Parts: sequence; C-alpha cells; structure tokens
Amino acid sequence: MMRMLSTRWPFLRWPSTRPQAKRPSRPRPPVIHLPMRWVLPVATGLVVGLAAHLVAILIMPYQAPADAWARIATLGPANTVVMVPPAVADSELMPFLDPAFATAACRYDLAAGPLKLRVPVTADYTSVSFYTRYGQAFYGISDRAAGRKVIDVDLMTPQQRALLPSDEEITAADRLIVESPSNTGIAIFRALVREAGARPAIEGLLVRATCGPAN
Repeated sequence: MMRMLSTRWPFLRWPSTRPQAKRPSRPRPPVIHLPMRWVLPVATGLVVGLAAHLVAILIMPYQAPADAWARIATLGPANTVVMVPPAVADSELMPFLDPAFATAACRYDLAAGPLKLRVPVTADYTSVSFYTRYGQAFYGISDRAAGRKVIDVDLMTPQQRALLPSDEEITAADRLIVESPSNTGIAIFRALVREAGARPAIEGLLVRATCGPAN
C-alpha cells in the first residue's frame, strides 16, 4: 500500500539518506588589516602625493623653457602680425596646429596702451582667439559672430578700460572691446584653407591683419 502511495504521490517518499556532494567554496580575497598607528601616515602620504602631482601639472606651463610665447618671439617683435609656418614632423611652432588652416599670430604687449586688431575675413571661415602669456584661452570670435568683412577688436586691460572717457564708453556698444587679464598675451588668427592651391591667397589676407596701438 505504501509503495503504491509513494508511486502516485512522490511527496510521500522518504527523503534520501545519500550524502550530498559539497560544492567547492570560492577562495576569499585576503583582507589586509593595517594597524591603527599606520592609518594616519598612509593617508597623509596619499594626500601629499596627490597635491604634489596637481601642483606639478598646474605650474608646468609657467616653467616651460620654450612655450608658444617664446617660439612666436623668434618670428618677429611684439604687437606685430607674423605668419606661423605649417606644422611639420618634429618641428611644430605651436601645439595642435590644424593643417587645414592658415595661421597668423600677434604677440601683444599692452604696457604702452590698448591695441587695435583688424583681421580681414576670408571667403570660408576666419577666427581670432586670445590667450594669456602662458597659453590660457580667454576669448574667441569668428567672422560669423562679427558679421562684417573685417574682424575689428579693441584689446585692453580692465584697468585701461576703466580709464576710457565717458563719451567713449557710450560708443563702446558699436565696437568690440576685449579685456585681457594681463598686459601680455597672444592673439591667434586662423583662416580655413579649402584647397591647397588657395593657401597663398589666404595667407596673403592674413598677413594684412594689423595689431598695433589703438590711437
């Protein structure tokens, strides 16, 4: 009778007494316990190392012996537009030069007063970017934003702008005034070269750009 019941209702069967095979346990990763007296020195070392790494990265532009400012200085005096030669292998005057653009530069110095920058606009695309002495970008404008055939910029420090007469401040809305955070910096002029044969003509336009005293 019991055999018949266990056949019809399997849940009435007696549990098997056969030993079950144990699954192999996964090895646990070792846990390293630092003594409490080591926690503070280790944490201090990590913080100091991270701070030293960040400081080294931040001061690197100020310690470079041949940065963009020094390299452009070999092409001409300050407050003068010079053409930047195209980049070639192992000989790049400025970092990240795009071969699709003709590039000119003005290493400016505002110690003697504000400057006037005038850049002719080419048929495709022209832009003017401003950098500090150590390569930090602070302003940029393109021919699309200027909406004129010439990008016309008055460059000065905040202190020099504060000295503008009141009547000049009224007319300032009709011109573009860019404030440089320091007396020295670099203005970069770029023009798109759609075809290799058009490069001489485009470079001829860029070299006509001016970067001189405002008065």
